[in-house]
Amino acid sequence: MNPPRIHPWYAIRVRTRFERTVSLALAGKGYEQYLPLYRSRRRWSDRSKDLDLPLFPGYLFCRLDSQFRLPVLTTPGVIAIVGIGKNPMAVPEEEIDGIRAVIRSGLPVQPWPHLAAGSKVLIEEGPLKGLEGVALDVKKKFRLFISVPLLQRSISVEIDRAWVRPLSTFVASHSVTADRRPSTHTKVA
Repeated sequence: MNPPRIHPWYAIRVRTRFERTVSLALAGKGYEQYLPLYRSRRRWSDRSKDLDLPLFPGYLFCRLDSQFRLPVLTTPGVIAIVGIGKNPMAVPEEEIDGIRAVIRSGLPVQPWPHLAAGSKVLIEEGPLKGLEGVALDVKKKFRLFISVPLLQRSISVEIDRAWVRPLSTFVASHSVTADRRPSTHTKVA
């Protein structure tokens, strides 16, 4: 059993390509921070290389007391704590746990634009057992999407269709075309 956490997670908006620098600086100040990364192969004309890139470019997560946020805001590279107006909005613990489960699974994961529609499913088998998310067919592959609505961002992981169970009686998933926008074609998962 994990010990209870005192402070909730908050999303921290950072300068482009400063995610790692801010992550290290916050850790140095004693904050629990989380910078989810994914592996991506980048190709140049003369070579290719595997890179670990931020799953949410321009963001990382940090546990903090929202009443004492100045040390975080004054960290070089930090733009803001995500919220409504000047009020920071906490990221639910379940969303952070979902992101961590996907990364620990070892399955291919990638950033994805935020999705609002689709089939809510429960993973009943495999390395993501117990996780809930939205399932969609993408280029004839079944994918699970975990969203962080506060950031209006999602992540996507390819899964086996046999691992999932719909969470509602009527299930409609959408096909996603190459331009990553849900189409209006409805399919039963």
